[in-house]
Amino acid sequence: MSLVTPSTQEVSDNIIAQLEATLNQTIPLFPKAVNRVISQALALVFMTIYKYAGWIFLQMFVATASDKTFNILGKQVNPLEMWGVLFGVGKKDAATQAELEAQITVTNQTGFLASGTQLISSDNGVTYLTLVTVALDAPTKLIQVRAVADQQDGNGSGVIGNLDNGRILAFANTIPGVESNATVTGTDVTGADGQSTASYRTEISTRVKRRPQGGAYIDYRVWGLEVPGILQIYSYTGQPGQVDVYVESATEVDGIPTQAQLDAVADAIELDDDGLASHRPVGSFVNTLPIFRTVFDVTVIGIQNVNDLAQVEIDITEGVTQYMAQREPYVVGLSTGIKKNNITQTGVAAIVEDIVNADGGIFSGVNVREGAVTISNRSLNEGETAKIGDVLFS
Repeated sequence: MSLVTPSTQEVSDNIIAQLEATLNQTIPLFPKAVNRVISQALALVFMTIYKYAGWIFLQMFVATASDKTFNILGKQVNPLEMWGVLFGVGKKDAATQAELEAQITVTNQTGFLASGTQLISSDNGVTYLTLVTVALDAPTKLIQVRAVADQQDGNGSGVIGNLDNGRILAFANTIPGVESNATVTGTDVTGADGQSTASYRTEISTRVKRRPQGGAYIDYRVWGLEVPGILQIYSYTGQPGQVDVYVESATEVDGIPTQAQLDAVADAIELDDDGLASHRPVGSFVNTLPIFRTVFDVTVIGIQNVNDLAQVEIDITEGVTQYMAQREPYVVGLSTGIKKNNITQTGVAAIVEDIVNADGGIFSGVNVREGAVTISNRSLNEGETAKIGDVLFS
């Protein structure tokens, strides 16, 4: 049986039929006949109820719940986020605002640069504000700024606020005794986009399927992934009474987490949302460790007879880079499907073969090296991930 919402006309016709049966007479066909007007009005009421009931039905399931906020009886309700909170995922990860460090040049060493001073980047159109008051008592000074607005009428949050070192920020207004431009020298907080609805929905569904079990391998991954900015968690049995948890960052270069992220994961494994120590088993000591990257170099030998050698080399580089990026440590009970913890010459050669053959060519061989050592099959260790180095052609 399927639930089919009738049309307004079908509901109106049904009401007319019931009135005719009850009154034992035919209702005139004139559009302004009293009973026909009443049937149309009632049909609209019934249609509102039909649609509202259908919407309520969809909110009963994570896969179809709405990710919009509604005002219902004076309460702000987001159905999907309510499911997230109920199952312990919490609310959707909000976007973060980038915080940068910049250097200014002081031409008159007196006075102060007030907090809240505006700077603008011509690279991304984002407006930044200084966070603290800085004394202008040296030829150069460092300031901390935060992204607060962008050209899309946003608050500057997300990756749009990130800037590489060496980029220029210009003061929105002339500051006496200070040159008009500041140079970015570092990043204190990396801006990150807010979590998408699809990602959040998947996270809730995964939590429902993988509920904490009092210290199983999956529990440490579930608890660690509650921290914003964490891409993956790899948990292993360590020394007696210890658990080694390797952390991969979604915001930092090469996925190497900051100390603040490691500390946040340790807190999430220890404490629940209410600050109670209800997560890890009492007898387990947890070590939170950063993943580490091992560089592998690849040489492709003797490519011949291809139509576009330059494009083939680009495609091979991209394919091998993706292959290395997909390699990850193996965790008992968590790693499912095809194991991805091996770096093999045959695996790399298969990628090269597909690309070269697709362009009508041939090649002689592939050489995969770790440093100066040629490898044919290399298994990743605990917490170890792969990174492509040089892709050479000879």
